[in-house]
Amino acid sequence: MKLSEEQIAFYDVAKNFAIEKMAPHAEKWDEEKILPVETLQELAQLGFAGIYVSPDLGGSGLSRLDSTLIFEGLSQGCTSTAAFLSIHNMATWMIDNFGSQELKERFVPDLCSMKKISSYCLTEPGAGSDAGGLRTKAEKSGDHYILNGTKSFISGGGFSDVYVTMVKTDENSISTLVIEKDSEGLSFGGQEKKMGWNSQPTAQVIFEDCKVPVDNLIGQEGDGFKIAMMGLDGGRLNIAACSLGTAQSAYERAVQYVGEREQFGKKLQEFQALQFKLADMCTELEASRLILREAAIKVDDNTSDKTKAAAMAKRFVTDSGFNIVNEALQIHGGYGYLKDYPLERNLRDLRVHQILEGTNEIMRVIIAREILKENK
Repeated sequence: MKLSEEQIAFYDVAKNFAIEKMAPHAEKWDEEKILPVETLQELAQLGFAGIYVSPDLGGSGLSRLDSTLIFEGLSQGCTSTAAFLSIHNMATWMIDNFGSQELKERFVPDLCSMKKISSYCLTEPGAGSDAGGLRTKAEKSGDHYILNGTKSFISGGGFSDVYVTMVKTDENSISTLVIEKDSEGLSFGGQEKKMGWNSQPTAQVIFEDCKVPVDNLIGQEGDGFKIAMMGLDGGRLNIAACSLGTAQSAYERAVQYVGEREQFGKKLQEFQALQFKLADMCTELEASRLILREAAIKVDDNTSDKTKAAAMAKRFVTDSGFNIVNEALQIHGGYGYLKDYPLERNLRDLRVHQILEGTNEIMRVIIAREILKENK
């Protein structure tokens, strides 16, 4: 697939920034659980905090394909931070794409500059991949909604300024609200202790008679499920891109390592077993890149099979990415297991990509459902 000169430039800018400004600090961010706000604000200055947001409000107005190139590049510096930026982009896009003009003008410019940071709240303690099973309720009372419920595993929970939240406005409809951090009745659980993604805070978001202005409704009541599903199509592409970029960086480290390390009197690259590993890793990277970019084009073009394509890309690329990093770690032997090398952090960070934005088992359900629908 041929990219334009402009698209190649997006990727190069993102990768160069990642290597120069993110990679040298990623170990510290992981160990000390630091969300690098200043780095994120530098990325915002490059236009990467409102990638597919209207330029009229400070966004870059780019495509989903462009965003996959950007996140593939950024994740080669710090997977966790790149993934957090992806979530911020998804929440900001929802406000820009579906919000009223007043709502957009109130929030989007500050989100595009990362003067304010946004989180996306869908998952609940009893409803993970089952978006239709959420229980958080919003009841209208005058010019406010009163919310009760809990959201779980929220990236930015307790830290972000804005929470784009899916709620039930009646038994059969889901709606989307923008909730500000200082809202009455909003609180947060303790920070989760995680395997990876440590450069981003994660906590429960708790609503106890939380008051939210009716004007903070995105779209119309009942539009929430549609908004969530459209957001997830793009989110799945970006998480796949983060897996791809991380795997690319691990593969490059493995190629370098086998050319330097000697065993039994010869370079590791002379052993056919390792040559075969590298061949498989390279092949899976190219296959992942192709399926991801094809899916991104379908989401951009709003094709009838875009949801299936995004699910296929997310399933294939996140599984392949994890396997490639695991192989790179294996090639490094004991050194790969040490925190002196980034591979063990890469492995920890990528593991969650097979779970979030819908588990890869749910991706198979979506793909199969779309296949059978096409054959009716």
